[in-house]
Amino acid sequence: MATTGFHEGELAAQRLAGVEGHAQRLEGMLGHATLSSGAAKFLAQQTFAVLTARDHEGRLWTSPLVAAAGFLQGLGDSLHVRSRFRDGDPLDGIPAGQQVGMIAIDFAARRRMRLNGVLAAADSTGLLVQIDQAFGNCPQYIHPRTVDVPTLRSAPPAGVRHVLSLSESDRALIAGADTFFLGTTHPTRGNDASHRGGPPGFVRVDSPGRLWWPDYPGNNMFNSFGNLSVDDEAALLFVDFINGASLHVSGRAQVQWNIPHGPGADGAARGVRFQVDSVVALGNSTVMRAERPS
Repeated sequence: MATTGFHEGELAAQRLAGVEGHAQRLEGMLGHATLSSGAAKFLAQQTFAVLTARDHEGRLWTSPLVAAAGFLQGLGDSLHVRSRFRDGDPLDGIPAGQQVGMIAIDFAARRRMRLNGVLAAADSTGLLVQIDQAFGNCPQYIHPRTVDVPTLRSAPPAGVRHVLSLSESDRALIAGADTFFLGTTHPTRGNDASHRGGPPGFVRVDSPGRLWWPDYPGNNMFNSFGNLSVDDEAALLFVDFINGASLHVSGRAQVQWNIPHGPGADGAARGVRFQVDSVVALGNSTVMRAERPS
C-alpha cells in the first residue's frame, strides 16, 4: 500500500521553515507506489544510484550502486536492482525484509528520482525493492558529470578502514567535495536517501568527529529534515570523483534552524550539525570515476 501524505516530522519542519502552503501543493506526489512508464524509462537509463539501509548490526549507512544502464528495472510497484555493493561496503550482504530509501541520479542531465520501500529480496545477483513511494526531485545543486562505468566496474577494491573518527585524508576528501548523499530514517516510514550539493568545501569539517553543512533552498517538502526532527540518526556518503574512493559515515544529525548572523550570501538559511559515530573508508578502490564535461 502506498504511503500517502507528509508525516509529523515533515509537517513540523515545514512549519518551522514557513513553507506549509507550498509543501501542501506538492503532497500528492508522495503517494505514488506504482512507477509510471516515464519513471521506469528514466530508471532504466541510469548508471548510478544510492541506497540507505541498515547493516546486520542495525546501523544506518548510505552506499552507492553502479552498473551499465539497464541495471535498474522498474515495473509496477517493484524495482529490480541488477547490481551489488562492492566488497567491504558497509551494506554488502544486507538482510532483506527492511525498509530502504534510494535515489537514482543522472548527473549529466541534472535529474534525480527518489524511491522508498521494502527490500523484499537481496542476494548475489542484486536487490528487489517493493516500492511505497516514488517521486522526482528538482535539479538544483546537481553538478553535471559523466560516469565512466567500465572503469568503475573493473577496478578492484583496495584498502578498507573501519574507524570511529575521520582521518586526515577523510577530512581532505570532505573539504573538497561539492556533492554528498544523506541518509535519514523514520520509525514507521522507513529510510530515505537524498542528494546534497553546493560549492566545493560547503561541508565544513570542525574536527575528526564533527561536521557542519548549510541547507540551501530546495523543494520545500523537507523529507530529510522531517525525518531528523523525529530521529536524529543519519548516514553520509562522499565519493572522490577523481580516484573513486568512497567515505561512508554513520552518526547523528541536528538541524540548526537559524544560522548565526542570518542567511549567508549563498542563500542558506539553515544548517546541520553532524556527530560522527562510525566510519568505513574504502581506500582508493573505484566506486565511481567521473569528470565534469569540458
